Parts: sequence; structure tokens; C-alpha cells
Amino acid sequence: MIEETTDDLEGLLLRVREVIETSRAMPMSASVLVNREEVVELLDEAIEVLPEELRRARWLLKEREEFLAQARRDADDIIEAARVQAERMVERTEVVREARRHAQAVVDAADSESRQLKHEAEDYIDQKLAAFEVVLERTMQAVQKGRERLQVVVDPQDLDVEAAGFDTEPDDETPFFDQDADEQPAEQS
Repeated sequence: MIEETTDDLEGLLLRVREVIETSRAMPMSASVLVNREEVVELLDEAIEVLPEELRRARWLLKEREEFLAQARRDADDIIEAARVQAERMVERTEVVREARRHAQAVVDAADSESRQLKHEAEDYIDQKLAAFEVVLERTMQAVQKGRERLQVVVDPQDLDVEAAGFDTEPDDETPFFDQDADEQPAEQS
């Protein structure tokens, strides 16, 4: 499923590149005329086929925060209940100690589980972002190659110097100009 979605996304991005590459170039410019509706439609399709796992990862992060908040509320409730019970049964100090240990164990377990959920969610998101980064790098390379192809390169051998009005043969009657000829050699000390 993930590979299929990635392939769909890559296919859509390749179609965007194709639209840009096959678009008409503006005269005297490296810019091209692109059908805005077509490109926007392709980009919307690409957004729609983003992997569901990215949405689920965001949901997991939200769920983790809610779980942590609930666990802390539960822990606070247990601690409060233990405090009240301890006040009622002062002579039974063991009950109070046990309640505190139990409350601390609940808090520790909640913290541990929240850390684990956080790490799992971060690992999952990192994997998905790495895969998306690969797709984006390929797309950027394709765009760069496309832009390089659109650049105008003038070959000096193709220039017609004589047609431009430049004389290619030296004229014997015209003195050769040498900027260093008028300078006096520096005296050596």
C-alpha cells in the first residue's frame, strides 16, 4: 500500500515535471508558459495520495498527548485519594505508604509508556519523511535537469564574425596598438 501510494505520488510529480518540460518557452526568456489549472490539479492529486501513515502519525502524536494528560490526571486522582485516606487513617501508616508507592508506580508507568509512544511515533514519522525526502530529491533533480535543458547556450564557433562587421584580417596601414609601447622601462636600482 505504501509503495503503491509512493508510486502514485511519484507518477503525479513526474507528470508535473513533464507539463513544465513540454510547455512553450516565452520568447527571449528562460521562462515557460504553464497551464495553471493543469499543474494545480496535478499538485492537488499529489496531496491527496500522500500516505495515510503520515495522517496516522499525526493522530498518534495527538493521542499520545491525550494519553499522557489522562495518565497524569489519573495519577493526581490516586495521589489525592491516598492523601485523603491517609488523613483518615493516621494510625495506619502502612496504607499511606502503599498508596504513595502505588501512585508513584502509576506515574512512572505512564511516563515510561508516554516516552515509548513518543519514540515510536517519532521513528515512524522519520521513516515516512525520509521516504518523502527521497521522492522530493528526485523531483528536484528532475526540475534542475529540466531547467538546465532550457538554458540557451551560444557556441562561439557558430558566431559569424564577418557578418557582424568585424574585420578579421589585420590592416597593414593601421598601426598596431600596444599599450606597453609608450611606457618606459622601470629603472633598476
